[in-house]
Amino acid sequence: MEITTIGLDIAKRVFQAHGADATGKAVLRRKLQRAEVLAFFASLPPCLVGIEACSTAHHRAREIRALGHEVRLMPASYVKPYVKRGKTDAADAEAICEAVTRPSMRFVPIKTAEQQAVLMLHRTRDLLVRQRTMLVNSLRGHMAELGIIAPQGIGRVGDLVAALLDEDEAKLPKLARHALRGLASELEALGERVKEVEGAILAWHKDNEASRRLATIPGIGPITASAIVATVTDPTQFHSARQFAAWIGLVPKQNSSGGKQRQGGISKQGDRYLRRLLVLGATAVIRHARTKATAETAWLRSVLDRRPVRLASVAQSNKTARIVWALLARGESYRSLPAAPAAAA
Repeated sequence: MEITTIGLDIAKRVFQAHGADATGKAVLRRKLQRAEVLAFFASLPPCLVGIEACSTAHHRAREIRALGHEVRLMPASYVKPYVKRGKTDAADAEAICEAVTRPSMRFVPIKTAEQQAVLMLHRTRDLLVRQRTMLVNSLRGHMAELGIIAPQGIGRVGDLVAALLDEDEAKLPKLARHALRGLASELEALGERVKEVEGAILAWHKDNEASRRLATIPGIGPITASAIVATVTDPTQFHSARQFAAWIGLVPKQNSSGGKQRQGGISKQGDRYLRRLLVLGATAVIRHARTKATAETAWLRSVLDRRPVRLASVAQSNKTARIVWALLARGESYRSLPAAPAAAA
């Protein structure tokens, strides 16, 4: 029988393939080594290949698609219900083969190598910023033990570094100065590395038309805009702006039954990095809304009058996500609301 569908369970070295014909009957079960995968698919006629989405799945999908096959990536959580018994590579491959043919299945667009490279810049920057925060907290904590305190904010860490350069042993013992100067030098090196990575992200942002359009939205800068464009391969895969916001995890979590609607906090599903960037951007919009009353901030100010600040920041980030989808799907730029006409004297 001719193979029409293949479920491929990928790993570092050992891959498991499960093939089915047009009727869904299993006609192939094979274990493959990493070096055998491309040769195996090159020997097959064009068919539908399903793979669970993971860090290496996009690279494998591009390679197999280049051989003439149709490749579809699926979230692993959506494939799991199709596993019949305990977890094995063969059972996973069979479940993937079954899930990829379901008409209601949701698929993950295959990213290009450039998109993955941009996201690597973002992941690298995120790691370096977290390491810098750890060093700052360590430096603050150690110097606080000796009564040396600096105001809050990373911009005031220079006060602590200046105290380290002081040779007065009455304030800071020699051994403590020797230990903490190492942390200070690491902090300086991390700061320079963060600037280099941010410069690379900014350069890509300036060369990408969609990213520049997103940066015109209040609360979105080059970092958030480039991360969204690199993550969202095809905005038309989302049927509406609300579906896009739900994909990021910015809509209430449903627990409804028996005709009763019960909604909790936001679902926090989807891309955690994008959700964090949007919420941080919404916090900046809130600070602006508190100082300047404009037509654009009227809705947000009304939310702040009724709800806590954190809830308002999530509501604003939800609104921003919907605007992002509209600009990406329609190819438009952000248009600010016109100023309200002044009242007649």
